[in-house]
Amino acid sequence: MKPTLAAGVATTAKLTVDRERTIDFMGEAARVYATPMLVRDIEVTCRNLLLEHLDAGEDSVGTRVEIDHTGATLMNMAVELSAKIVEVNGRLVTFEVEGRDSVEPICRARHTRFVVDVAKTAQRLAAKAQKAGLA
Repeated sequence: MKPTLAAGVATTAKLTVDRERTIDFMGEAARVYATPMLVRDIEVTCRNLLLEHLDAGEDSVGTRVEIDHTGATLMNMAVELSAKIVEVNGRLVTFEVEGRDSVEPICRARHTRFVVDVAKTAQRLAAKAQKAGLA
């Protein structure tokens, strides 16, 4: 991890809610941003911010997401997700995220990621796959 990884580091990601990001079970007129896709976009936003402050061979995995999805965002609307690092505790990094569409706030979230060594993680997962009979 680089010394630039610190509380206060922030970013804003901009995206458009495309069809893939919407629910489909209430009909075409009610295609809105699906919560699982919002969670994915929060994780991607936080991971991308973190990658700027990691060394070669490091990455991160999500360990916790707490979210209040407070506003429905229609398909084709623009969304901004603002993520800020609020705590770095060793390899554990905590973010606060706020999201809004062009009309209103849509979410508040807290997300935790753990910085990993990619090669060591691959070895650990290969050993687990072997134990599980998947290798």
